[in-house]
Amino acid sequence: MIHSSEPMIDIENLSVTFHRGRKPVKAVNGVSLSVRPGEVVALLGESGSGKSVTMRSLLRLHPNGTTVDGSMTVSGRDVMGLSNRDLGQLRGAVVSMVFQEPRLALDPVYTVGRQIEETILRHEKVSRAQAAARALALFQKVRIPSPERRLQNYPHEMSGGMLQRAMIAMALACNPKVLLADEPTTALDATVQIQILLLIRELQEEYGLSVIFVTHDIGVAAEVADRIAVMYAGRIVEEGKVGDIIRDPKHPYTKGLLGARVELAHGRDRLITIPGSPPDLADMPPGCAFAPRCPQAEEICRSHVPALAATGDTGKVACVRYA
Repeated sequence: MIHSSEPMIDIENLSVTFHRGRKPVKAVNGVSLSVRPGEVVALLGESGSGKSVTMRSLLRLHPNGTTVDGSMTVSGRDVMGLSNRDLGQLRGAVVSMVFQEPRLALDPVYTVGRQIEETILRHEKVSRAQAAARALALFQKVRIPSPERRLQNYPHEMSGGMLQRAMIAMALACNPKVLLADEPTTALDATVQIQILLLIRELQEEYGLSVIFVTHDIGVAAEVADRIAVMYAGRIVEEGKVGDIIRDPKHPYTKGLLGARVELAHGRDRLITIPGSPPDLADMPPGCAFAPRCPQAEEICRSHVPALAATGDTGKVACVRYA
């Protein structure tokens, strides 16, 4: 439920360049995105399009050798200008993240319950017993069976779906305002995936969270999001309400993603696939990055980078056909 028009997250002209290889890799190139309080925005695109890099930028989680340009504010705080101490206060208490692979995000030598307790103690002046009670309540909230026993488990003793529920519990431990979900259902089987999606949507509504949900699956985006921002080669190429994107996609890349869905095939014998592969971010072609794969490309597409321009009341698209 959206409570205000003032953005909870405001990203302006974000660019992220990695300098650790032979050539600089511009993984994000001029991304602007805002998320209002209580709104869920899905970042959609193929692997390598810059979705996760954009999310990690909001918590400044990039390694040394990374150049970040542009501006980012979360709940009125200038993320780029925060000291390390203030950044520590932001992480967990204001912005939390659910990672794609919780086994890599959790410490294998401590019980899951202990790690949730430490998260609470890090941000709030409560006793160990109070933190333990909160951890138990969170496990009950995310519907982990036998929660008292599961709190004593180490990460390797829990299934993927159970561990992802524990990760969501940890993310909500300090009542954040923003939840960043980085493909949290990718490694799960279909039944568990649906359960986790329903849980995230239910908790988002209950807590009034602003959420950025990263996914490569437009079906998943339609399940959880209010708006979709489609990314390709480090840029947002289309943005709009979920219903508008599904019913009337504008960008050829978005059309390709929709055409590859089985449930949207509408009786066709074969799925429509996008030819070719995404460009090398260290050696980007001139013009529109999607032009080499686009069935509608014109000569201007190979020399001109289209800006993200408004289409209608709520949508935006970066394509010369709508310039």
